[in-house]
Amino acid sequence: MDSSDINSDRPLGRDDATGTDTPDARVPAQRGPAASESGEAEARPAEAPESAQEERYWKAGRLEAMPIRPLPKAPPSIHILGPTVFLVALGVGMGESYMWPRLVLIFGPEIRWLFLVGVSLQAVVMLEMSRYAMATGESIFMGAARVFKPLMWFFFVTAMLVYIWPGHLSAGASAFQQVTGIPWQATAVAGMLLVGVVFTMAKVIYNLLENVLSICIGLLVVGTSVVAALVGNLSDLSSTITGMFAFGYMPDEALTAAWFPVIVGSIAFAGPSGMQQMWYTLHLRDKGAGMGHHIPRIRGLRHADEQESMPSRGFMFDTSDPAEMSKWKGWRRWVTFDAFVLFWGITMLVTISFTVLAQASARLDPNVATVLRDGQQSAALDAMASSFSAAGSPVFGTVFFLFISLIGLNATLGLFDSFSRGQADMTYFFIPGARRFSMSKLYAFFLWGVIAFGIGVLLFGPADGPAAILDTLAFLSTFAMGAYCVTLLLVNNLRLPKPIRPGIVSNVLIAGAAVFYLGMLFYSLFAFGVVVS
Repeated sequence: MDSSDINSDRPLGRDDATGTDTPDARVPAQRGPAASESGEAEARPAEAPESAQEERYWKAGRLEAMPIRPLPKAPPSIHILGPTVFLVALGVGMGESYMWPRLVLIFGPEIRWLFLVGVSLQAVVMLEMSRYAMATGESIFMGAARVFKPLMWFFFVTAMLVYIWPGHLSAGASAFQQVTGIPWQATAVAGMLLVGVVFTMAKVIYNLLENVLSICIGLLVVGTSVVAALVGNLSDLSSTITGMFAFGYMPDEALTAAWFPVIVGSIAFAGPSGMQQMWYTLHLRDKGAGMGHHIPRIRGLRHADEQESMPSRGFMFDTSDPAEMSKWKGWRRWVTFDAFVLFWGITMLVTISFTVLAQASARLDPNVATVLRDGQQSAALDAMASSFSAAGSPVFGTVFFLFISLIGLNATLGLFDSFSRGQADMTYFFIPGARRFSMSKLYAFFLWGVIAFGIGVLLFGPADGPAAILDTLAFLSTFAMGAYCVTLLLVNNLRLPKPIRPGIVSNVLIAGAAVFYLGMLFYSLFAFGVVVS
């Protein structure tokens, strides 16, 4: 492709200086020819544009072809805020604060090598999820549909089954009750309503959430590190860190029906689990990363009428232009910093802090290890808080519960936004008649739908959902992780131009992750008759 062939009309997007939607973004780009089934790399001119300047397209699958547009210049690689804050908020949860500390106390710190493998695989997945999103401005769901539409519908249904249960919020509200005495149901309901109102009133939802979650994550990282330093000792820290490199360690008890499903679930929850990595592609789009620069952002319902027209497909840049490829490499450096410094680093730091806290609590109160072994999550958190109080001050116990409350808040903010964002995206593009509503209104529909369902469950049913389907939901969540690895391989290798497809190392790692997740899941199912726990 010759960069001089790119259409000179201003594309859908945002002003580079202000980050606001450009006025002429209201004019949709000219529609391109239908793509071939094979999705073979090809740029073809539109039918005789009046400007006498050819519009050029990239065809990917049967869906509408993507017009060629300039790739914006990448920001500096080293940065603080970014879309990764959503993954950290979703990923730092009960896996880091409860499941892995529990496994360490039962099997020793050497079991943490599995956590290192799990969170490192997720960092690689994050990099590959970003590839398609930044190259096209489309979500990975659209990419999946360009490969095989039923693949996308699998994720639509899975999200509806797995992520409507208010479990994270319930856990956080229960911890808040320990501090304030306010009934957890009241706190949880008030929290959901507050989230709904704030998201509804926000002008640009992404901006608000990035700022709020950055503050919350900062408090969590600094707070847990300080308390861990006060309560733990160098021996706790040393064993926690060195245990991550005991590759291959697997005691006999870990391979039993009682514990292997727990380990599978813990590996899946080493960082964000289920579909959370897929939603990250939508946050990249709203951040304006790569070709997401040309896509309007989702607004709160109050400002939905200000939304620019959402294009019916994404865009592609000229991969034969050296200048464009240079900018692409800048974006890859930017997201690599996000993946390995912010995501991997912050997640690792928080789980190290909680593991040190757990080991310190077990040393101060041996009953903690017994309670953890019995699998009583709420009792275990109570015991850990009590041991911290005994270490020096009742304040430590209160702070511990506040950390758990903060984790619940972070996860709820991230999940409500991500679920609504993902479902709105698939609905807008693939459900007939949905485009008469703006993306922002569809987002609000799913947001208030999940809030209404959550309130109903909290008031009239079990907070984690019907017990009879919990195993199925856990299975679907972990199965989705293996499925999205397969989806990544197909989308990035079949629907992107060759110059920006992943290399052999990335493909091998993603394929290995698919085998890792699906293999352990089905082994647990067929060997023990149990899915993840």
